[in-house]
Amino acid sequence: MALEWEQVIVDAADPVALGRWWAEALGRVCVDEADDEYEIRTAPDRLPGLLFGHVPEPKTVKNRLHLDFRPQDQAAEVARLPALGARHADIWQGEQPWVLLVDPEGNEFCVLGERSG
Repeated sequence: MALEWEQVIVDAADPVALGRWWAEALGRVCVDEADDEYEIRTAPDRLPGLLFGHVPEPKTVKNRLHLDFRPQDQAAEVARLPALGARHADIWQGEQPWVLLVDPEGNEFCVLGERSG
């Protein structure tokens, strides 16, 4: 038996707005849009996707799962993403080679530094 990774689901108060934000942040395309969900992928026929689905309750605690991104230029992305609406977050992790940010709805993600080795 084989499994194919279809998508990651992200709970959202406003899935369309959050999905559009992530599409711009990641340079992705929308493959499905409705009032209660918004899916993005690198290309319409490429998996996995990110599916933003509506939930009525607000985010209340730290995510149990978050996304890590390794850019070519960490400093440039750490400047660009807050200009789009991300915010810096500090969970008292000390000096690390990554930068912790949160998206407009408070979901944590990391912008990693240069790969070592």
